This record gives sequence, structure tokens and C-alpha cells, in this order.
Amino acid sequence: MTIPIPAVSAPLEVVPDDSVTMAEPSAPRGGEGRSPGRLAWRRFRRDRTGVVSAYVVLFFFVVAICAPLIAKVYGKNPYTTYGQNDPSLLNDFGFPVKPNGGISSHFWFGIEPQLGRDVFTFLIYGIRNSLLIATATTLLVTVLGIVVGITVGYLGGRTDYLIGRVIDVLLAFPSTLFFIAFWPVLISIMVSPEENTPVWLTVVSLISVMTAFGWAPIARLLRGEVLALREREFVEASKVTGASPARIIFKELLPNLWTPILIQATLALPMFVTTEAALAFLGVGLSDPTPDWGVMIQNGAKYYESDITFMLFPGLSMVIFVIAFNLLGDSVRDALDPKTKR
Repeated sequence: MTIPIPAVSAPLEVVPDDSVTMAEPSAPRGGEGRSPGRLAWRRFRRDRTGVVSAYVVLFFFVVAICAPLIAKVYGKNPYTTYGQNDPSLLNDFGFPVKPNGGISSHFWFGIEPQLGRDVFTFLIYGIRNSLLIATATTLLVTVLGIVVGITVGYLGGRTDYLIGRVIDVLLAFPSTLFFIAFWPVLISIMVSPEENTPVWLTVVSLISVMTAFGWAPIARLLRGEVLALREREFVEASKVTGASPARIIFKELLPNLWTPILIQATLALPMFVTTEAALAFLGVGLSDPTPDWGVMIQNGAKYYESDITFMLFPGLSMVIFVIAFNLLGDSVRDALDPKTKR
């Protein structure tokens, strides 16, 4: 007969094992834990085309801002007629004596025929004036387009219908032809035909006319975005909590619209640069002797058959700036919305 032996339970001892360690939370990988702005900036830095374009655009703006300082260091200004003051610079026909438009160590980009003004300082001041007008117009157009587009998209109804028809008319209207026809009328109302138009008035009227007919594209785009956003849950939740329309627009809708706003702004500025230059070339807007990209191209067109140099510098610089800014706009779009990657 077997007698069962009772099991003796011994106390268990917990032996610490130094080889076992608690897992620490790992650092966020990839884009985890990063804000959308940082992710967009990271994507933008990886785009070599966008980075190079940004440096080119920044270079032009630095030149425009520092134009007086550059001219002072260079030792010349865009208004002095060096060719008439020094007869050895121009021949009997009013053209530079030296080849390639009179390029020399004293005149880096040559001198202008007939008057003999320095092309280099005229160009940097022309860049300054053109970018000033285009940048101011872009800012005003963006602000006006944001206000109108978000407001009519949120309110809807009759307001949306009326403003929508105004936007359709502005988009269908040939704006450049209207600038040519309307701008002289606007100037004649404010200034007598016998008096010279002040430069500041020309600049203000140009900005005003281009703003009045340039806000429609961004307003229509934002209106469509708001029509889709206003039916979302977070907007309905804000309405239920009793939020005012102004709070819903600025706190709920506007933060979700920065991507199309930035994209439209980066694409609008080069358009206004070319528009302003085209108006100056056609004789509407800034005129000689005020430095301007369009004025330089207009003057260069008179002499390009004898020497292409006078057309080369303003035309090439404008093409480089416009291409760089358009590429920058594409890169900004790709960084903010990776689904549209080229």
C-alpha cells in the first residue's frame, strides 16, 4: 500500500535578473509626432528644384531691397546721362563706342544709347520698382480674395449668387485690355492733362487697378473649398456650441485653407510682375525715366537690331525670375500636398 506524501510548498523567491530591462518608449520615427508645417518643410528641403528656385527668388528680392546701397558702392545712379556728359562714350550716332553695348570695368552692363545712362543701376532699380508693385498687389489680392471667398462660401444663398456672378464677369473679362483702356481714364480724373503725373500716383493707381481685377481667381477657389468644409462635422459642432460666424470662419475654416492660399499667392506674384512689365512696355503705367523692367524692355526693343545687349539683361533677368518663382510655387504645392507630387 502506498501512502501518499503530501506536497510541501516552498516559498518562491523572485531573483532579480539584470539582463531583463523594461522597454523604453522609442523616439518617433519618420513623420510621427511632427506638425504638418514641419513635415511640409522637410519635404520642401528634399526638393532640389524648389530649394534652388527659392535661392534665386531670394537673390532678386535682396537685390531689390539693397538697390540704393548697391548703386552707392558701384558709384553710379540710373538717372545720370553719362554718355552726354562724356562725349567719348557715345559715337556720332548716339551708340556706345565700345562693343557689346559699351560694357567695361566702369559700366558692367554697358550704357544706354542716346542718353548714355548706366544699364546696371537702371536694371536693379527697375527690379526694385517692379517687385514692389507686384508684391503689394499680390498681398492686397490675397487678402481681398480670402475675405470675399470665405465669406460668400460660408454665407451662401443670395450673397453667394450675386458675388459669384461678379467673379464670373471678372474672370471672363480681358483684364489687360481693360488696364490699357481704364488706367488713362483714372489718371485723367485725378491729374490734369497739362500736368505731369507723379510717380507715386502712377504706382498707387497701378496697384489699385490690378487689385480690383485680380482677386477673383483666389476668391473663387476659396469659395469652393469653403462650400465643402462648411458641411464637415467640426463646423457643425461649432455651430451647436453657439460659436459666432466670425469665430467659425477665422478659427475653423481659415486654418484649413492655408495650403491653397499659399499656392495661389506664389503663382500670382510672377503673373503680376509680367503684367506690370507688359503695361509699361505698352506705354501704360511707369514710363521713362522711371526705372522699370517693362521700360527697359521697351527701350531695348528700339535698339536690339543694332545690339542685342540692351534687350538681353532686362529680358533674361525677368525670364529667370518668373521661371524660378513658378518652380517655387510648384515645389510649395508639392510640399504642402504630397498627393499632388510631380
